[in-house]
This record gives sequence, structure tokens and C-alpha cells, in this order.
Amino acid sequence: MLPNPDEKLDPRVKRTRSLILQSFDDLLAERNFESISVQDVTDKAQINRATFYAHFPDKYALLDHSISRMFMSEIEKRTLNACHYSPDNLRNLILGLCDFLSRLHTSCAQPHQQFESLVEGTVKKQIFDLLSYWLRDSKKSTTDIPATVATWAIYGLASHYSHKKKRPALEKFVDEALPLVAVNLEQFTAA
Repeated sequence: MLPNPDEKLDPRVKRTRSLILQSFDDLLAERNFESISVQDVTDKAQINRATFYAHFPDKYALLDHSISRMFMSEIEKRTLNACHYSPDNLRNLILGLCDFLSRLHTSCAQPHQQFESLVEGTVKKQIFDLLSYWLRDSKKSTTDIPATVATWAIYGLASHYSHKKKRPALEKFVDEALPLVAVNLEQFTAA
């Protein structure tokens, strides 16, 4: 199972982080990321700046943590972090990511290029880690290349889907996309 870095935190630290994250999420729903300052977050959370900086070095680290936490929740909801590679699990990962990015674009006010680039980097790292975890028992010498190729393909497909004005049915889209991604991974998972 993939580790959760927040599991071992002191309950007070968890509460404060939760307050900061909720304030940040509320602000993202109202304004674009570029216009949000650390002061805005601390004012909304009713904490001082020193408390914020004890948890996050800047708003970029806060965004990274927030997106990581939200996407990990999506992975855990689908129990993808506790299993192995299979076409069904890969399908669920693509479904989850399409759903996650679509919700993110809907819930955030005016997502801009900088915001989307930061989200992409954070989510791609988590997808790569998950695929590497799934491929860890592969008989092949390295799984970095197939995990990288699949990560970029999965993210690209989900991003394409989430930006479409008229989206096709999610299930239909994933059924069409799945073979394009699976072909890259199946040779590394064959017994």
C-alpha cells in the first residue's frame, strides 16, 4: 500500500492543516490561484502568518499538498493504492483522474495556466508512483519507462476530457482510451 505522509501527524497539527486547507479550498472556489496570497489564507483561516509558515513554506507548497491530498483521496476511494495492475484497475485510475480533473476545473474559479501546470506536476508524480507500485513485481529490469509513458498518456487523456466543452459520456471515453494506455503496460505485467 502507498504510504500516507499525514498519518503520523500530531492531532493539533492535523487540525491546523485542515483549517488552512479548507480556507485555501474556499478561496480557490472564489478566485483564481494567482490572485490568492498567503495573507488571504491566514485571514480566512484566522491564524497568523507564522502558523501558516510552520506548515507550508509558501502558497505553492500549499497547492501541492492540497492537490496531493485530494487526488490521494480519489485513489483511496477506489482502493487503487492497495492493489496491483489489472486492466480494471487501470480503467478505474483513468476514470478517477478524469472525474477528479473535471471536478477540479468546475470547483476552481478561473483556473489559469500556472495553476494547471502545478496541478499537472503534482498529479503526474502520484500517478507515476502508483504505476511504479503496481509494476514493482515485474520481471523486467526497469519499469521507469513504461510508468512514465503511461503517466503522460493517462494525464493527457484526462486533461483532454476535462477541458472539452461538450464531453462524451465518461464511461465511453474511458473505454476508447483504455486500450491505448494498456498496451504500454501489459508487456510489463505478463507473467
